[in-house]
Amino acid sequence: MTGSALEPLAHQPFRWLVAARTVAVLGNIIAPVALAFAVLDITGSPAALGLVLAARSVPQVVFMLAGGVVADRWSRRRVFLVAALVSALAQALAAAVVLTGTASVGMLAGIEAVNGAASAFIFPAAAGLTPLTVPATLLQQANALLRLGLNGATILGAAAGGLLVAAVGPGWGLAVDAVTFVLAAALLVPLRVVQDAPLEVSSVWGDLRAGWREVRTRTWLWVVVLAFALANAGYAATLGVLGPVIADDSIGRAGWGLVLAAQSAGLVLGGVLALRVALRHPLRAGLLAALMSVPLFVVLAVAPTLAPLLLLAVLAGIGAEVFSIGWDVALQENVPTDRLSRVYSFDALGSFVLIPAGQALVGPAAAAVGAQTTVLAVAAVSAVCLLGALAVPSVRNLGRIRPATPLPETSPVS
Repeated sequence: MTGSALEPLAHQPFRWLVAARTVAVLGNIIAPVALAFAVLDITGSPAALGLVLAARSVPQVVFMLAGGVVADRWSRRRVFLVAALVSALAQALAAAVVLTGTASVGMLAGIEAVNGAASAFIFPAAAGLTPLTVPATLLQQANALLRLGLNGATILGAAAGGLLVAAVGPGWGLAVDAVTFVLAAALLVPLRVVQDAPLEVSSVWGDLRAGWREVRTRTWLWVVVLAFALANAGYAATLGVLGPVIADDSIGRAGWGLVLAAQSAGLVLGGVLALRVALRHPLRAGLLAALMSVPLFVVLAVAPTLAPLLLLAVLAGIGAEVFSIGWDVALQENVPTDRLSRVYSFDALGSFVLIPAGQALVGPAAAAVGAQTTVLAVAAVSAVCLLGALAVPSVRNLGRIRPATPLPETSPVS
């Protein structure tokens, strides 16, 4: 891979950002594995584990919009750095109480609530930094390279988390997570970017209204967020809840692990593809790519055999990654930079708010009509949502505001 595909790495601020975000994600993937076994070692109760995980998720949702306001109003680099240090302290405390045998469910829930709140500030700040680190013509390549790093860290972190817990115990896994956040903060120290001051600063509520105005006045934006609010709920419910149920009666648990690994490999391939192919219409190309998840659901429901599921999981991963990169480019080119973090926070809230409901409702639905029928219904809903978004002209026809730097040996796609 040569030429302009790697050109964003010539910009020092982008290199620091990629390094910081990759290291932070690596720790964040290790942490849930270590935390899960720490709670199970203390209680042996899945209900207790659910309580601790929920204690992290709820503040993440509650503070997400505030995180966007803070990142737009002050330095995104500084918000990311401070939030990373808060997460480091929280995880260091979690590691200490687990290693000393003084941990309780309530204590770990409280610590993870702090960690979840900190993560609500990290995401919008980090996402809003990307267009400040490279020229506008390199946004597609920059997002592709960034997501390659994040996906690589996700794959490595999942494996490392299991190995750490097995080798030295969950307490040391949490300690490693704390160290990764310290390292991420250190990598942000030399990062220097120019961030536009907000054109208007009012109350937090006023800033939120200004961010919401950016969402509601762009039809292409709220339509896609709404489509993925439903599609993501179905996706998480299928792969997280019903997939393992169907796998137990067909390809087995090891086979299901291979399917999930194939999907992760597809994410990496999608990033490589986005480095090589210019997206002239990022949302059109992204939504068409996202539709590649639908065949995976259909085959999982109708004929769950390993070979086709592996192939379709790779394609679903490619599609998900191409959409993510196209979406980032669309936001970063069309939303004013002084409001970008707020828009990212609304996007995250809208895209993921229905996932807990989907995960809770899919079990009763499967009990009522069967797992296979439920998965087919999810596939149909996902297809309708994505095709419905594509049918909206402002979504389908959104082009690049700034010409993309030509990518090597490729042809542009819509």
